[in-house]
Amino acid sequence: MKDDFPLTPELLIQAYAAGVFPMSESQTDPDVFWVDPKRRGVFPLDRFHISRSLARRIRREEFSVTADRDFGGVLAGCADREETWISGTIARLYLDLYHRGLAHSIEVRQGDTLVGGVYGVALGGAFFGESMFSRRTDASKVALAYLVSRLRAGGFVLFDTQFLTAHLASLGAVEISRAEYRTRLAEALLVRADFHRQGPSPSPQEVMQPRGQTS
Repeated sequence: MKDDFPLTPELLIQAYAAGVFPMSESQTDPDVFWVDPKRRGVFPLDRFHISRSLARRIRREEFSVTADRDFGGVLAGCADREETWISGTIARLYLDLYHRGLAHSIEVRQGDTLVGGVYGVALGGAFFGESMFSRRTDASKVALAYLVSRLRAGGFVLFDTQFLTAHLASLGAVEISRAEYRTRLAEALLVRADFHRQGPSPSPQEVMQPRGQTS
């Protein structure tokens, strides 16, 4: 369904709280449509799967990982592909939410080069994962591992991935019904979580430590 109203940061926040999110057909498409999947992908925060190879990569600290240091760079990296739903309009809105403290990013660097990352929106105890990118093997997986660790530490109870892909399923994501998602979302919005409670950057041991918090 095409958007008939001017898309503002306030409207975007209301949409997330109602369980819908925006997309565009392409980077240059001026139109936006709202998406409300019948089946929703979520990450149970206590069951994120770290393979042996990914664990070795994290322990070796082949990448440096930060949070909210280069939101614009991560956003641009996610949109830098032949087909993208991140239009210029949507990108500007997420930048606005970032400056309001409602959108966050995880940056993965190799040396001084940004090689991967993930970004999303946080409301209450819900984190809505929007997009990720990778320019080195496992860079996006490392970003997700650090993000899950941060969400656990910050008291988040819902990690929404929007859709379930084979890649996300291999890392522990599952699919739930729209009705169950709405129930979990309503509960999560009442939670006071803090994306930065973990501090600037957790250690590899913290990232790989399982915790008993669920989405």
